[in-house]
Amino acid sequence: MLQNIGVPGLIIILIIALVIFGPSKLPAIGRAFGNTLAEFKNATKGLVSEDESEIKQEKMKPELIAVEKKEEKSVVS
Repeated sequence: MLQNIGVPGLIIILIIALVIFGPSKLPAIGRAFGNTLAEFKNATKGLVSEDESEIKQEKMKPELIAVEKKEEKSVVS
């Protein structure tokens, strides 16, 4: 979606934002936007790390099942 905007489109958007918000508000809006992007990035990192830990647990399940079976055999014997 943003690939179709291009440089001229961004310039027009910045000019419109300058007219609407004025030059004094634009730095605050930019900081708020940057903070929002940083929080979003941190949240996605958390999701990715949760997914990776779940994948590791799934890979370890067969090993855990094998260990449990060995323990059951030793208890029964």
